[in-house]
Amino acid sequence: MKIVILDAGTLGDDMEFSLFEKFGEVEIYPATSETELEGRVKNADVIIVNKIKLNGTNLSDAANLKLICVTATGYDNIDLDYCRENKIGVCNVRGYSTNSVAQLTVSMALSLVNHLQSFNEYVVNHKYTESGVQNYLKPTFHEISGLTWGIVGMGNIGKKVAAVAEALGANVIAYTRTENEMYKCVGIDELCEKSDIISVHVPLNEKTHNLINRERILKMKKSALLINVARGAVVDETALTEAVCNEKIGGIGIDVYSVEPMTADSPYNKILGRDNVIFTPHMAWGAYEARIRCMEEISENIVAFFDGCKRNRVDC
Repeated sequence: MKIVILDAGTLGDDMEFSLFEKFGEVEIYPATSETELEGRVKNADVIIVNKIKLNGTNLSDAANLKLICVTATGYDNIDLDYCRENKIGVCNVRGYSTNSVAQLTVSMALSLVNHLQSFNEYVVNHKYTESGVQNYLKPTFHEISGLTWGIVGMGNIGKKVAAVAEALGANVIAYTRTENEMYKCVGIDELCEKSDIISVHVPLNEKTHNLINRERILKMKKSALLINVARGAVVDETALTEAVCNEKIGGIGIDVYSVEPMTADSPYNKILGRDNVIFTPHMAWGAYEARIRCMEEISENIVAFFDGCKRNRVDC
């Protein structure tokens, strides 16, 4: 069996892939360009991929290909129709990054609520020392206890964030496809109107593309905080940037982008460096422990597939 890992560099340079050697030959590429892709997958039985788009154009010569393993929960970069037509299995990994993504979500919320960037700067630039005053309390910050935290998407990550938010004393409301008896479920418009903190945890598909659109952003409180750790295109990036520029929203935390890495013409470039804005490079999923779990899940997916079991199959 030949396994090809196409973009190992996206998984961190502290990862090693020896656990796949038990299956056969393993080829590891830190990155793969479009011109390199067809040649690298031509003789592959299994492809392990994170971000690269795979479709009929670049897989047509992969005659031996039996399985694609996506090192993520989202699989919108894989042409499932092509895979079904050509009897290529596709597996994702689920639940491996729940703690990691929830941790960053809450970290962003706490930083924004407490204005940590502003207070850190006040000390770093020596204003605190020069003031001669023991305390400095501007900008005003508030306790999360008593605020309303809206969770968009109640999968594993959404549920984890909801539990932490509730532990901090927040009133949790949720927008979800399925009813959740633990929390009050509301429509997306009501959630946008009522929430002090909104965190987004839905996959990207036709129904969620631009789910947080201009109209819904304008419904939000001027003090509201929006955190997107899901997919970039779930949010209208231009409208969100305008809301920040026009002080129509309290602050944002963004880990995902409609085009990754963030492009030079991204609207977000207009708000880089603002105290009420946090940008991170799509790293929420990537705590070391989460990446180890991810590799172990991929290994189990391969075993299950060749044993005839449907484990984490998304093409069925």
